[in-house]
Amino acid sequence: MKPVLVELTQRNVFPGLELEGAGREEYIRRTLFPGKAIRALQRRETARTLTKALDELQPSVLLLSGWSLPGAAEGLSWCAHRGVPAVLMSESTKEDEPRKPWKEFVKRRVVRLFRAALVGGRKHRDYVTELGMPANRVFTGYDAVDNGHFAAGADAVREEAAAWRLRLGLPEHYFLVCARFEPKKNLSRLLEGFAAYRRLAGPQAWRLVLLGDGELRPVLERARSQMGIQEEVAMPGFLAYQELPAFYGLAGAFVHASTTEQWGLVVNEAMAAGLPVLVSNRCGCAPDLVEEGGNGFTFDPYDVDGLARLMFRMSALPGEQRQAMGRRSREIIQHWGPERFAEGMRNAVEAALVAPRPRVGLLDKALLWALIHRPGAVR
Repeated sequence: MKPVLVELTQRNVFPGLELEGAGREEYIRRTLFPGKAIRALQRRETARTLTKALDELQPSVLLLSGWSLPGAAEGLSWCAHRGVPAVLMSESTKEDEPRKPWKEFVKRRVVRLFRAALVGGRKHRDYVTELGMPANRVFTGYDAVDNGHFAAGADAVREEAAAWRLRLGLPEHYFLVCARFEPKKNLSRLLEGFAAYRRLAGPQAWRLVLLGDGELRPVLERARSQMGIQEEVAMPGFLAYQELPAFYGLAGAFVHASTTEQWGLVVNEAMAAGLPVLVSNRCGCAPDLVEEGGNGFTFDPYDVDGLARLMFRMSALPGEQRQAMGRRSREIIQHWGPERFAEGMRNAVEAALVAPRPRVGLLDKALLWALIHRPGAVR
């Protein structure tokens, strides 16, 4: 029997990829509320509809995204009441946000109801084991991208780099950033760091290409102007998935400066494209993907001057050394692709199927009921 993907609403995050794969999917897709927005769903309606769907499907194991996302508590409750193994898929780390003892107590009670876990990397494995999941039932590889898409696309534009630069209006040397324009992405400090870098590097300074869009765009545009770097910072806006490899392929290095980031999939994309990377040490991917001096460097996202010095260090390296760092990025990321995700999922499912059934007490039932019936719409 094919696996079943159950989604509350139809998001179509990558419609192009779905179109390419049409007619050859190896899974069944079931949308519970087609045509509805996730924020319009009420909790009781969600719980009732999801329970009915799972009763019809009768899965032998259920994989759930986290413990707080819409549908997660409802799915876990269904498993707890019917004795079906549940696998936790999580990219949370201990450093994501300040941790409160009472919340950690609740999480421990929730995590013990899962029988195995598929997580991102080291930081995520450490956190979920701290919450009570046995280490031998925790597997990594949850955060992956289509490495081939970014590698092939970047290599193709590099073969005709001059023509592509002219077509896209890109400078010869630039740092690339790809992020939603929201507070945790730390883009204001990034602009400050880039302005300081420009002062250090002088006439040889690279430019900055900032891809993305969001609520902070007016703020960032004003900051760019006030810092006098409007001509040096390009903000092309949001790009389609198919357009991204060209911008990666022509960049000199990639920067990800978030103050908190569960993983940071854009780092995967940049490394698959063969770029050296500068990554905030608050990103969950940093311990697994960044080899200090090998394929890039990590930095404190609150240290503007430190970031400026690191950007200067990267841009001052000989081109051959940066290319070697880019090749090292590809060597590392090839072990963190879709194949690892699939292997980790299979291992987690197999571990869950043979793990002992957790005892579900009155407190556990009460906690699940409270999570499911929180007031208001699904968040």
